[in-house]
Amino acid sequence: MELYTIYEKMGLSRQVYDRGEAVLAGLEARFRAIDQTAEYNQAKVLHAMQKNRIGANHFAATTGYGYDDDGRERLEKVYADVFHTEAALVRPQITCGTHALAAALSANLLPGDELLSPVGLPYDTLQEVIGLRPSPCSLAEYGVTYRQVDLTPAGGFDYDAIRAAINGKTKLITIQRSKGYATRPSFSVQQIGELIAFCKSVKPDVVCMVDNCYGEFVATIEPSDLGADMVVGSLIKNPGGGLAPIGGYICGTQACVNRCAYRLSAPGLGQEVGANLGILPAFYQGFFLAPTVVAGALKGAVFAASMCEGLGFRCVPASGEPRCDIIQAVELGSEGAMCAFCEGIQAAAPVDSFAAPVPGDMPGYDSQVIMAAGAFVQGSSIELSADGPIRPPYAVYFQGGLTWQHAKLGVLLAVQKLVDRGLAAL
Repeated sequence: MELYTIYEKMGLSRQVYDRGEAVLAGLEARFRAIDQTAEYNQAKVLHAMQKNRIGANHFAATTGYGYDDDGRERLEKVYADVFHTEAALVRPQITCGTHALAAALSANLLPGDELLSPVGLPYDTLQEVIGLRPSPCSLAEYGVTYRQVDLTPAGGFDYDAIRAAINGKTKLITIQRSKGYATRPSFSVQQIGELIAFCKSVKPDVVCMVDNCYGEFVATIEPSDLGADMVVGSLIKNPGGGLAPIGGYICGTQACVNRCAYRLSAPGLGQEVGANLGILPAFYQGFFLAPTVVAGALKGAVFAASMCEGLGFRCVPASGEPRCDIIQAVELGSEGAMCAFCEGIQAAAPVDSFAAPVPGDMPGYDSQVIMAAGAFVQGSSIELSADGPIRPPYAVYFQGGLTWQHAKLGVLLAVQKLVDRGLAAL
């Protein structure tokens, strides 16, 4: 049966479908390279699981204090081996990426220390953690100061300004790998490695932390391979593989991870406590599947850029540029176009496909945000989703798709909504 017959039932026109097929014909080489990276990363994860002799006994549930939880401890060894770090903290008690970052920062910064961002303003939710927007329990309330160096107009690192900003109080440098709600380029692992090396040449004992969200398994190496003292992320993004229902990770030096564990639980307890509550099978299997799931999301991002550029929209990164994360920013130019795009993504969802996304207020954001996500796990942005703040340049951030085929359909239906409303022409 012709594929289009089922897509037609889902609201896709022949015109949009044919445009998609024409675009796909030119992406074969890109997709082959993505698959090669996935194969390497799949072997890397598999080797770490075999090295640590993971058995069915490591899936057993624990409750209460969670003392002597071998499954939890082995999972953290697997993460440490994959990220090539001394230690790892992987817990369902970490509720999201922002929580993981907040724990890492508050654990490794003391009153009088200074936090430096050499990549401009951090993502919206981290601004309240730092205290750039007033919030109870922010770093600012505890006497941690903050300094930032903006990127150059071309989106690069301003090394002279970074050298000038690093001083005796600079304790920790935070580097956001992905673009967040900005239309700057995301950074490659090699770029981050060069930045870390420069910062440590200025101050050898400075701690470098990388917000690794959306970047895991996009390349064959991670920032921890090139000098990061901590890499931090969410399990409902890339490394959870779409199966983890909650959780976050911090991989890094033993000293940094120890402090993070004390902050997450309590001084003196650290990693010894934290029941897994029966969630370990999803954590293990999700991590095992993650390289393949990320590959599907990357294909969806490349396809989205190729389709949207053909409609005249600016995309970051451009369709032919290297990928550093799974996020595809599309500057749509108006609130109406953002809403139409997100309605198309929602219409492709397996869950809540009948819902209509509308802009609304969200905790941690200073603008209204529109979000399309019919996900099995609430807020899971490794699943097909699109979102963005309602502010110029009215960019929507497309990401995810547990399978490439689902990501493809989401892009096609998003384009269909734009065409149907006269906001784009094929």
